[in-house]
Amino acid sequence: MAPEFDYTLDFDKIDFRKQPGLYRSGRGEQGVLMVEPYKSEILPHWRFATPEVATASSEKILAMFYEYLEQEDFVGADMARKLLQMGFTRARRYANYPGGKKYKGPVPEDKKGQCGSHGRPENPRQKEDPVKAESARIFREKWQEAAADPRYKELRERHHELYG
Repeated sequence: MAPEFDYTLDFDKIDFRKQPGLYRSGRGEQGVLMVEPYKSEILPHWRFATPEVATASSEKILAMFYEYLEQEDFVGADMARKLLQMGFTRARRYANYPGGKKYKGPVPEDKKGQCGSHGRPENPRQKEDPVKAESARIFREKWQEAAADPRYKELRERHHELYG
């Protein structure tokens, strides 16, 4: 089991490439929009509006994932994996909910950046948007490829052994 993501860190002041020991992978997509410099490197390539855009985006992010693996940079590889996963989950959300809004009302200020309903009621699902569903499928395929990579698994295990 992965160590919990540490939301108490001062993310504006940490370069996780220089201080990888501070990184905890957590569950799923936790921290995907917080960990620098990786967020700034990968996020500009993250798009899922159409299957064509999702294909180009997921291929670029998967290539970055493999570049991070070549550098034995677990944090970078994990962030790329998380953005591939987020491509799947966000495209699925847009496939299921108008405007991608699963919950009614704003996210509470103290919960921004964290997943979950935070006590908000769920909006009704729409008829599935086939374009967004296909974008989700494309991202899911790349996410699963990344998550199954033996070098990634080895680096993840090593990181957890070294840093918790």
